[in-house]
Amino acid sequence: MAYQQTILVVDDESTVREVVRRYLELEGFRVLEADTGPLALHMLHQDQPDLIVLDIMLPGLDGFTITRSLRDPVGGGKRASVGGNIPIIMLTARTDEADRIAGFELGTDDYVVKPFSPRELVMRIKAVLRRSAADSVQQDKPLVFGDLRLEANSRAVTKGDTPVALTAKEFDLLWFLAQHPRQVFSRAQLLDQVWGYEFYGDESTVTVHIRRLREKIETDPASPAFIHTIWGVGYKFEPPTT
Repeated sequence: MAYQQTILVVDDESTVREVVRRYLELEGFRVLEADTGPLALHMLHQDQPDLIVLDIMLPGLDGFTITRSLRDPVGGGKRASVGGNIPIIMLTARTDEADRIAGFELGTDDYVVKPFSPRELVMRIKAVLRRSAADSVQQDKPLVFGDLRLEANSRAVTKGDTPVALTAKEFDLLWFLAQHPRQVFSRAQLLDQVWGYEFYGDESTVTVHIRRLREKIETDPASPAFIHTIWGVGYKFEPPTT
């Protein structure tokens, strides 16, 4: 029997959960549901899904708090023991750019605003899963740049002897840049190459992910050695010279 991917839908509106569940089940997904933040975290400990559709406004714990507990960004709180790399799609009625950027800074992979098309949501879920799957990365030899090592098969990154915890999209972005050393890419090009044409977010998404990568792999994020900004153009990955 083929593996059935599991989606956790977290929303306090039963109608939203029901509609999303029906569309996902028609596409062959297994669906779990939670209507509060604490219940969602409990379910993550019981049955880790392949992707989370997460509302921001939730009883108990909001979506930002749940995402922070999973991603454990710099300056964040205690990390949950599960789900660090599970892709997250924010589902919310909020439309402010500040909210979108806040979600991306915490490590969400996409952002859908209510009211939404269930078919579009399913399409985005499939797109994120395709790009987050371990076997979506070419099975090349590890990329090694000084003390920075990227493993394609395991999607693991180490700096020296220390593992670096990256989200699925952070790894995809770093891997893409590292595969094209010294080549400059605009934010629009990176959106197209890493997020794909299915992604409808704005270019600030790239800026947020670049900043998070620097915080994790650079010795001094304010003076990065690996990921360089080419002002007015975009970004490039610069291998060490020694």
